[in-house]
Amino acid sequence: MTTRPQAPQKPAAPQAIGFLLLENFTLFSLASAIEPLRMANQLAGRELYRWFTLTIDGEPISASDGLKVTPDAATTVPLALDMVVVCGGVGPSRAVQREHVIWLQGQARLSRRLGGICTGSWALAKAGLLDGYETSVHWECLAAMQEHFPRALLTTRLFSIDRDRATASGGTAPLDMMLTLIGRDHGRELSAGISEMFICDRVRGEQDLQRVPLKHILGTTQPKLLEIVALMEANLEEPIELEELAAYVGVSRRQLERLFQKYLLCSPSRYYLKLRLTRARQLLKQTSISIIEVASACGFVSTPHFSKCYREFFGQPPRDERLGASPVRLPVPPSCEQVGSNLELLSFEVFPAEPVSFAVMALDQARGEPTYASVSIRY
Repeated sequence: MTTRPQAPQKPAAPQAIGFLLLENFTLFSLASAIEPLRMANQLAGRELYRWFTLTIDGEPISASDGLKVTPDAATTVPLALDMVVVCGGVGPSRAVQREHVIWLQGQARLSRRLGGICTGSWALAKAGLLDGYETSVHWECLAAMQEHFPRALLTTRLFSIDRDRATASGGTAPLDMMLTLIGRDHGRELSAGISEMFICDRVRGEQDLQRVPLKHILGTTQPKLLEIVALMEANLEEPIELEELAAYVGVSRRQLERLFQKYLLCSPSRYYLKLRLTRARQLLKQTSISIIEVASACGFVSTPHFSKCYREFFGQPPRDERLGASPVRLPVPPSCEQVGSNLELLSFEVFPAEPVSFAVMALDQARGEPTYASVSIRY
């Protein structure tokens, strides 16, 4: 009996991502989001992603560092996008206009995946598109968003991927978010290759938190609490007893408990444990010292006790953390075929005035690079 050879599977169409730029957006965050897409194409040797920068009127727009960026198109150009990412920066409450809100709501009706980087989440929240979604935003904007948009589930995580929403805080966090999305789309080998090209020692995950300065949360109204936390941070290997901490700043144990419950919403012992476990996680991910040494360096008297506390706090034991295993995963976003399957509309025959994605030019220029097509993509 002979079997007919199967025809090679046609590669999926490239995903198109539109980056909506708000006035005073952070150029660094935009680059952190786009560069992984460029490198994904280079390593794969073909166009997996294409991207467009957009503004409401199509006119040049200023980044927070004063540089002017000329967008590829105005939002009135009917691009067939799979995802829209809002790029925010300084003063998002002033930058988000009625036209942004209306356009984003229209994109949601088209079932586009939506994202925000730096303070771009503000625009999505103002459009009512983050209600009931876990949302990340730069810590400077966190308190204001909690006040203005109570229905958004704000978190201090570096980035959040919740169903068809993907939001990231500023700086390099968009890089981690895009690497995670690329890994889901095309496998961990590709995302790891991109990480190596950018000399990124590890891809931070959805459970990694922003380090929100305590002074930003408390202001200058609680100097004793700030002093206690500073003492905790300086004494992770040999934790100080709570009575001793209270004595250092001239308060009673009961007053210490009240301060933490009122301003940090947890007990001092729980906060201290969080600091020690967070430090342990850094050591596990960024060094090669043994788990026993990590436990000792973070003030745990035994490895079993350390493992138990670590598992309860992070959802997986230290060994799995070091091996790179993932805790409970959120649903995988829809594939390219499910969302925006009409990417063929990007041809010039349909929309003569439509811009060309720089992805094609960047990919062509990369053909001479030693890393071109160095990672094979299997479907």
